[in-house]
Amino acid sequence: MRLLLALAACGVYCAAALPATIDVNAPARPFPHFWEHVFGSGRAILTLREGYRSDLREVKAVTGLRYVRFHNILHDEVGVYDEDEQGHALYNFSYVDQIYDGLLKNGVRPFVEISFMPKKLALRQDVHPFWYKQIVAPPKDYAKWDALMRAFAQHLVDRYGIDEVAQWYFEVWNEPNIDFWTGEPKQATYFELYDHTARTLKAVSSRLRVGGPATSSAHWVDDFLRHTAAEHVPVDFVSSHAYGDDSVEDLFGTHAAIPVDQRVCRAIAKVHNQIAGSAYPGLPLMWTEWNVPSFGELRARDTAYVGAGLADDIAQCDGLVDEMSFWTFSDVFEENGPGREAFTGSFGLLGLGGIRKPSYTAFALLHKLGEQRIAAIEAGTLVTRRQDGSIAIALWNLVDPGSGGAEHVRRLDFRGLRSTATLRVTRIDDQHASSLAVYEAMGRPRYPSAAQVAALNRAAELPPATPLRLPAGDSVQLTLPVNGLVLLEIARDQRAHP
Repeated sequence: MRLLLALAACGVYCAAALPATIDVNAPARPFPHFWEHVFGSGRAILTLREGYRSDLREVKAVTGLRYVRFHNILHDEVGVYDEDEQGHALYNFSYVDQIYDGLLKNGVRPFVEISFMPKKLALRQDVHPFWYKQIVAPPKDYAKWDALMRAFAQHLVDRYGIDEVAQWYFEVWNEPNIDFWTGEPKQATYFELYDHTARTLKAVSSRLRVGGPATSSAHWVDDFLRHTAAEHVPVDFVSSHAYGDDSVEDLFGTHAAIPVDQRVCRAIAKVHNQIAGSAYPGLPLMWTEWNVPSFGELRARDTAYVGAGLADDIAQCDGLVDEMSFWTFSDVFEENGPGREAFTGSFGLLGLGGIRKPSYTAFALLHKLGEQRIAAIEAGTLVTRRQDGSIAIALWNLVDPGSGGAEHVRRLDFRGLRSTATLRVTRIDDQHASSLAVYEAMGRPRYPSAAQVAALNRAAELPPATPLRLPAGDSVQLTLPVNGLVLLEIARDQRAHP
């Protein structure tokens, strides 16, 4: 007799679920955790704060974090560049060392974004509207820019050794196609900046990895690759950005009705295909900024929506991209000035004061997926196998905030399990492992006390997995609430090996 088990919010059997068959012994393909190796963060100088470093350790403890990317390593607050009265360059890498030492001490490498322009090296004092007022103009003298790049790279090699620095990435600038770059014409002047920078870095060591164009909304990649090929300019990886909030017109140049939940991965697919059709078909693709849609005043990035949205993007983007850098790991972040409260819909996994937001919990859960992926025919499903032979399955019910939506019944028919096999079930949603729910119950304190932060972080912890026994070959049925995310785990010894 088939055993149907309803693990439902309603607590009762919910009919009309179409079955999805999962063969736990089916062939699998590599499934690198491309979504959790690189994270973005606030600008360079913030890395010197203890709150930043504490948040970094928190995220690294529950993810596969290896690299951090941030703006502004050349900003005057870092003190890298000055000139004497005769206009001769003066370099100071003391803060650079503290910034990179702090990352490395915490087991994380820099994904170096070469930005923005030191004031005394800038062609014009073009100030970006961000709170920290970076200069986004081209250099006034490319000989001085080249000398700065040479000194910067040589200093890093001398301090950390080429075997270490060769494992870093050097990305030239940030989003030069919009207001982060005031060269005119934009594309041609950015290409000039890229050419000088890439050639100078490679002159220090051919092992340094350099890439671009770091554009917003998946722009310029095809032109960039044609340019670097024609001019024989070094390029070791391609980078670009896209967000679900970006318009279809900006991302794709069309008026097609593409849902916000599909825009990031469709943009990645576009660039993936541009690389495949270029003179460099094997170049790695690094998506160095992205996040789930914000849905404006609904502040979706603070809610359980992030978990379902993240899982859905992982499933869609798998096989199209080498790394995706989630923007950002922490709300120690000041583009619009100092943070004002804990849950404002900002980008980070950790809110002000180190509060673990639902996005933190979602990344922690999806970190448990395996390193191989088994094909699954049903949307909202990721079936993976770990190196030890155990199985990890993610299920989710993605619903855009404000659109209504309803709980969704999922039925899984298993093949390849032993008799009386035991599964383990972990759930996160609005009512499970949600710091936001507890914060709301507290009355949304603007300045939570230490005791309140501790309570919020306890609420955000993944709950203990619930064991579930069922006969081999039988079914499990689950009801997922709106934006619910579930992880099913099956130990290796529960599989009936062929």
